[in-house]
Amino acid sequence: MSSERTGGLRGRIATEAARLMYEEGVKQYFTAKRMAARRLLGRAGGKNLRYRPQDLPSNGEIRDALLAMAELAEGERRTRRLFAMRVVALRVMRALGPFEPRLIGSVSTGHIRRGSDIDIQVFTDDEDAFERHLAGLGWGFERERVSIFKFGQIREYVHHHVADVFPVELTVYERRELRFRPRSSTDGQPIQRVKIPALEALLRAEHPEAWAQYEADGTVFDLDEILAEEEDEDAPLPGPFDGLLDEEPAEAAWPEGAEDEPDEDYDPLPGFEAYSD
Repeated sequence: MSSERTGGLRGRIATEAARLMYEEGVKQYFTAKRMAARRLLGRAGGKNLRYRPQDLPSNGEIRDALLAMAELAEGERRTRRLFAMRVVALRVMRALGPFEPRLIGSVSTGHIRRGSDIDIQVFTDDEDAFERHLAGLGWGFERERVSIFKFGQIREYVHHHVADVFPVELTVYERRELRFRPRSSTDGQPIQRVKIPALEALLRAEHPEAWAQYEADGTVFDLDEILAEEEDEDAPLPGPFDGLLDEEPAEAAWPEGAEDEPDEDYDPLPGFEAYSD
């Protein structure tokens, strides 16, 4: 197999897929990598190249390129926004305490980029009670029911999109599904599904000064500026992607017992892509 296929082309597809997700709003790794491959075919050395599925970059490779672009384009703004998003997530989770909330996704791992939202799982066997709770909080939301074919049957899951400082998506699961934890689409490992104590510990460990101020007076420094940047559609984006990060972001050290430990085999839940390279 040529070096173009094993190295250069794979890397170029990863970078183009990341650009599609960052600049053009493509949501899924699966879609982005195939769009990127189609766009790049025929551009390597003037040859009309073909690719096989195993020649495509993994979701993890695209994730790394995507994070590097976000870091290059946003810098310190990204850290400040991450803190603000984690504070909003904590406030939401505290308000939803009776429904066993768990923070997942980019806000929990720190892998945010411009346009990221806050993803929280809630667990209840009474969807009506959950919606009454949201109404009692005075939160505006849009309800979306998604039907997914899983394990030989159609299963329905409800998403509530909440209008907050940052967009929040609440996904409703039955309580029995607390026993399972899905695998990440980026690396195939069990996802971090974070309880309230773990999120508080993370804020204290990774944002000590900002967290101390928030605990003292309930404010987030420069929140208005952060929100203005979030809404600025003309904010600069990376161009040639020079200076991409070489190292993966450090994983958070979760306090023992603060993150879910599944008591049965991992079982993918709707809302998460099946892992594949």
